[in-house]
Amino acid sequence: MKTYQGIIFDMDGLLFDTEKLYYQATQEMADKIGLSYSEELYHRYIGISDEELWEIYHELYDPVIGAQAVNEFIATTFNLTVEMFEAGEADLKEGVLELLEFLNEKEVPKMIASSNQRRLIDILLNKNKITHEFETILSFEDVKRAKPDPEIFEKAHQFLARPKNELLILEDSKNGVFAAHAAGIDVIMIPDLVAPTSEVEEKVIEIFPSLTAIPSFLNK
Repeated sequence: MKTYQGIIFDMDGLLFDTEKLYYQATQEMADKIGLSYSEELYHRYIGISDEELWEIYHELYDPVIGAQAVNEFIATTFNLTVEMFEAGEADLKEGVLELLEFLNEKEVPKMIASSNQRRLIDILLNKNKITHEFETILSFEDVKRAKPDPEIFEKAHQFLARPKNELLILEDSKNGVFAAHAAGIDVIMIPDLVAPTSEVEEKVIEIFPSLTAIPSFLNK
């Protein structure tokens, strides 16, 4: 087993159990104004950037309620999500703290590369007191092209300043896996709400049910 000299974490659905909260907030706001929304629709767009999701909402709902009402729907959903995060409703995923401790003992650098907004990332990390665990954080604001484009992982590679074959990416979404593969960096998938497809399985080195499996994998 190769020795990795840098670990790159996604955030939503990997470090924090946020995906169910995003769905809950969106469904609640959609129900309030009578929009047709579903868990299947939410799952379809997991892993894309906020900007891309907002464009999709406008395509779907502008003909129904108009662009201004869609903007209000997006804003109220975002505000409800922030309230949930600030209230501490986003739990750490299983194995996060143990993995961070393991990597600290091994002195392996670690960072976050997330398609989310920096404001939300900071709320979650600060609430759970793990901001200090990461050398740096790359967010939606740091790139021009969101996952599955590899830009964010290319920037992570530049920051860690290690050969790509010494880096490992941990992801929970299809778009994250595709971005990692396009960047030429090993990726392990920890599926959250959506099971991996055969196309995803071809692009990862391993699939594990939770982060609890990562320390023993790295110790092989």
